[in-house]
Amino acid sequence: MPLWPVYTGTNAPHDGIERLPPPPPWRAFDGGPLLDPPDAAADRSAVSPDRVHRAETYRATEDTVQLVNAALYLRRPLLVTGPPGTGKSSLVYAVARELRLGPVLRWNITSRSTLHDGLYSYDPLSRLYAARQQAAQQAAPQETAPEETGLPETGPEAPDETGIEHHLRLGPLGTALLPYARPRALLIDEIDKSDLDLPNDLLNVLEEGQYQIPELVRAARLAPDGTARVPADGTGEAVPVVRGQVRCRAFPFVVLTSNGEREFPPAFLRRCVTLRLRRPDDRHLADIVRAHLGEPDAYAQELIGRFLDRTSAGDLATDQLLNAIYLARTSNLDSGSLDRLAEQLMPHLGQGAGTDVF
Repeated sequence: MPLWPVYTGTNAPHDGIERLPPPPPWRAFDGGPLLDPPDAAADRSAVSPDRVHRAETYRATEDTVQLVNAALYLRRPLLVTGPPGTGKSSLVYAVARELRLGPVLRWNITSRSTLHDGLYSYDPLSRLYAARQQAAQQAAPQETAPEETGLPETGPEAPDETGIEHHLRLGPLGTALLPYARPRALLIDEIDKSDLDLPNDLLNVLEEGQYQIPELVRAARLAPDGTARVPADGTGEAVPVVRGQVRCRAFPFVVLTSNGEREFPPAFLRRCVTLRLRRPDDRHLADIVRAHLGEPDAYAQELIGRFLDRTSAGDLATDQLLNAIYLARTSNLDSGSLDRLAEQLMPHLGQGAGTDVF
């Protein structure tokens, strides 16, 4: 029986993703061969203490829970917008942890990012070098010792590293679209920093759930079964790609974050579920402080109140408040010094900020 909500926001890991109902018929995918999802610890960077902490301490609002589930049910990307410091990028770690989706794939967007960067990379120079090395090995006299030539050992058991697959690596988006039995979690961070064309370039890939690697399409003509094994992003595990075609089986849970610095084309927006995060209120802030630092004491409650008062004059990020409370608990400063330090730690963000009087 289908389960709603699949994602509960309670941070308690479970296998509810297996009870997700079938996708809408226009979002059904049939990629193969089917792959088992990697273990959560397979990517060491994904289980670093900071990322684990972000996943464990995320506090989801009711709207967040509802729209995450809408994205999961509809197999649509989730576009998360909101002021800095509202937990946009932390959300994907919390969802991946609760639903046991494995290590989170991350694509950090810059003004130079292209769709190709997210799908895969190919290094033709390293392949040329490998071909030259192999040619030199074959030309070297058989009786010459490898240490005398400075070349790798040759012979029937020496690996052939001239194939294209040895010089290709899937990117985070390309890995997320592999035919895994469970959805992978992918963070496309700060999409509003991208070139104007990137959102439009993403449209077809996210709509079709597939892409092509032209270099492998050409090479497949020479392979007996047309299959190449290419390293995936994060774990580095070699995964099969058949005739250069990649198509997902379970559409990934894709979170795109934006600080609201630009507008996106309507065609892009209609293909996403949009979640707008608001500034947290006093109860939500106390919940966040409790999750990160334990029960807020009287001075922490006072800082929460000051923080909320100051947000009416300009943008502030929640981590500024957490920094001030952490230092208040650990620095052993007197109250006057703590007030001055808190003021310095919580300046308004951006050009249009109002007065910084604490």
